[in-house]
Amino acid sequence: MSQNKINIALLLGDPSGIGPELVSKLLNENVTKKVNVIVIGEKNILESGNQISGINNELNYVENFDQINFENGNKFFLDISKGKNYDYKLSECSKESGESVLAALNLALKLAKEKKIHAINFGPFNKTSLKLGGNKHSDELHLMAESLNVKNFFCEFNVIDNFWTARVTSHIPIREVADQIKKENIIRPIKLINEAMKLNGIKQPRVAVQALNPHGEFGTEEKDEILPAIEEAKKIGINADGPLPCDTSFITAYKNKNYDCIVGMYHDALQSGLKAFGFDRGVTVQGGLPLPITTPAHGTAFDIAGQNKANLEPTLNSFKIALTMAENINN
Repeated sequence: MSQNKINIALLLGDPSGIGPELVSKLLNENVTKKVNVIVIGEKNILESGNQISGINNELNYVENFDQINFENGNKFFLDISKGKNYDYKLSECSKESGESVLAALNLALKLAKEKKIHAINFGPFNKTSLKLGGNKHSDELHLMAESLNVKNFFCEFNVIDNFWTARVTSHIPIREVADQIKKENIIRPIKLINEAMKLNGIKQPRVAVQALNPHGEFGTEEKDEILPAIEEAKKIGINADGPLPCDTSFITAYKNKNYDCIVGMYHDALQSGLKAFGFDRGVTVQGGLPLPITTPAHGTAFDIAGQNKANLEPTLNSFKIALTMAENINN
């Protein structure tokens, strides 16, 4: 029965990008029949997405979550328009687009705190529009973490073909990276990605760890910090290995399938390899939060917005990961 299914909040993403048309297509996929889907957003934005995709989705429309009765179906649209019918222009950053996204996201996070939903999946956001719309944080992950009162370590995971990556440092200058390469900083993403992959169905993840310096030489960080972190991970039962030289790590770990995931020391050491192998298939998972939150890894793609050219695969994969993790958490 529908009331016993996982509840996933589905957000339309930035209304000026490809998110609404991707959500429109996603709602037509068989996987959405396995869960209760609560689309949160403004009705006219979804209608715009439907017009672009050519799909007319049958949803039950409500204005309050408490109006939802899963006996009547498994797909609902929680309309937050409140009489607003703003005409969002495609392919443009705007305060209005950012405000719309933040309203939907904040409501989804509120429902998550009330235990009314088990996961959130969202169409791509635009960071500039979010900032214009009032987001005070560096990115949506930090906004979510604050809203959900997260005190533990959290970080972003990027995924292609179910190969996961995590990083010790993220959006900081390269000159500051080496100062952050400490054993205690390295062990945290190793632990977190190991736990997350188990929730995604990998019983004993094979965790590779990248070096910092070229070939794992020309510095002391590997010997002093990275290797001790790997050894500590092994002692607590994590199947960790490394450090792998950055320049061949994706060939060893991903292409040759010797590992299930990789932890890197800085942003580009991971993102360059990941995007070279599968930019068009990537998924982002917000790691360390109390419920699964996922999105396609690509952006709002203003260059093709409204043209019905957007590739559904990353959005579909992100939805499936959210579902699998939610099922494992709640079973």
